[in-house]
Amino acid sequence: MRMPIGVSRVAICVASLVLFSGIVSAGEKKLMHCFYFSVIESATDADWQAFYKATDALPSKIPGVSRVWYGKLARPLRVGDQVRQGAVCMEMADEAALKAYAAHPYHEEWGAAYSKVRQPGTTTVNFIGQ
Repeated sequence: MRMPIGVSRVAICVASLVLFSGIVSAGEKKLMHCFYFSVIESATDADWQAFYKATDALPSKIPGVSRVWYGKLARPLRVGDQVRQGAVCMEMADEAALKAYAAHPYHEEWGAAYSKVRQPGTTTVNFIGQ
């Protein structure tokens, strides 16, 4: 996935907020958990399909996770010597759901699929609807 580089972290955060501002309505205190990652160029189609399947299953497997989105960043983000090209966002009930998600046994199973398509390290943004 080669794409042009040059977007700052602030621009990515602002874009995320704008993108999801229509999803989390005014007054809702839901949490949006988004992270950007550098892909493993040698990941196979089977690796990606397993990641998609595992990610799609998150809302049915982990209480408090209501929706997930994933895909390529429109503009990759350079972080040190890595370029983040992929992203995942999860809508969660609240901060307690984020903590439960991290400790849930399925998170480890999902992480195994995720680790086959991404290099170590992510850039994470969490925000709460106002």
